[in-house]
Amino acid sequence: MGAPATQSGFSGLTNGITYTFAVTAANGAGSGPAATSNAVTPAAPLPPAPPPGPPAPAPVPATGQGFWMASSTGAIYPFGAAQQLGSTAGIRLNQPVVGIAATPSGNGYWMTATDGGIFNFGDARFFGSTGSIRLNKPIVGIAATPSGNGYWLVASDGGIFSFGDARFLGSTGSLRLNKPIVGMAPTPWGNGYWLVASDGGIFAFGDAPFRGSTGSIRLNQPVVGIAATPSGNGYWIVASDGGMFNFGDAAFEGSAAGASPTPVVGMAATPSGNGYWLVAAGGQSFPFGDTAVGGTVSTSSPIVGVGRLP
Repeated sequence: MGAPATQSGFSGLTNGITYTFAVTAANGAGSGPAATSNAVTPAAPLPPAPPPGPPAPAPVPATGQGFWMASSTGAIYPFGAAQQLGSTAGIRLNQPVVGIAATPSGNGYWMTATDGGIFNFGDARFFGSTGSIRLNKPIVGIAATPSGNGYWLVASDGGIFSFGDARFLGSTGSLRLNKPIVGMAPTPWGNGYWLVASDGGIFAFGDAPFRGSTGSIRLNQPVVGIAATPSGNGYWIVASDGGMFNFGDAAFEGSAAGASPTPVVGMAATPSGNGYWLVAAGGQSFPFGDTAVGGTVSTSSPIVGVGRLP
C-alpha cells in the first residue's frame, strides 16, 4: 500500500478462518524488519436491523358506567362495565383495606390499607406507600391524580402523603380537630383537594373552593365520605345512615336515609355529575340520578369503599 495509507483490504479470504499478516515498512533507504499482525478472523457482515414495528397501541379506556366495591379483606366486586382486575382476597394482610381509587382509563385501581400499604392492579402503577412508616394515625382513604401517575393517602388526623405526581397542598396533621378525617376528594385538575371530617367539617386546599359544610350542624349519624362534581365547584358528603348533603353545584338526587339495612360507608359520583352511588357495609348499593347500574353482593367481610369508571 502507498506511503500515506494506514489500512488495506485483502480479497479472497474465507469467513471463519483465522489469518495473520507479515507487515514490512519500506522506503528509499531499504526495508525494515517484518512484524506479524494480530490474528484476525473475517466474518460475514451483520444483516441490517429490521425496520421498527408500529408503536404499541394506547390503552383503550373502559367505556360505560360501572363501579367497584372493595371489602376490608381487599375482595373486589365489579358492577356494570367495571372489570375484575385483581384483589387481595385470600391473602393475609397486615392491616385491613380502607379505600379504593380507579385509574383514569378505568383499566386499573389501587387499594390502600390502614397502614398505608398499597395494592395496585391492572394499569395502576405503584408509586410508593407508608407501609413501612410508623404513622401517627391510620390511613382512611386514597385518591388518584387526574393523570393516573400518582395518588394521595389521607390519615384520620388529616395527614397527607403524596406519591408520584400528586402534589402536597396542605393538611390538618398539625391541627387539633373536633372530629377525625374520614375521606378526601381531589379537584378535577389535581391542584387541590377537600378533606371531610366525621362531623361534616370541610378543609379545602389548593384550588379546591370551600362551598359549605355540616360542621356546625348536629347530625343524626357521622359523615363517612365525599365526592366532587366534575366542575370542581361543588361536592356531596354522605353520612352512615345514607343522609346526603350537597354544596356548590352538587345537585341533590336522593338519599338512602332509612333505606339501608347496614351503614353506608362511601359514595362515588357519576362522570356527568348528575348522579351518584352510595354503598353500604353489607354489600348494598343505592343508585341515584343518572346512574344506570347497581346491585348487591353477599360478602363475608364488610364493604369499605367504592371506586367508579371514568
